[in-house]
Amino acid sequence: MSEMLARNLSGKRIVGTDGKIFGRLHTVTMDPESGALLDLVVEPGDGSPATAAGRSDDDDRLWIPVDRIETVKDQIIVRSSR
Repeated sequence: MSEMLARNLSGKRIVGTDGKIFGRLHTVTMDPESGALLDLVVEPGDGSPATAAGRSDDDDRLWIPVDRIETVKDQIIVRSSR
């Protein structure tokens, strides 16, 4: 994947390869020791399929592993399941 600044990712829409809209990117988690990116934390939209792409937290945000990212352009495309 090509380089991209984190500030350019903020608020991007997260869409599944099947066209389902999960919501908008809230933040990205990372491993502080290695610097590896771990999860996209997504603020869900209305009717977002909470379990189709990852797990959810107490704030109902979706946590989608970064290894599910297919492409990042105007929106972030993720595989809905493994």
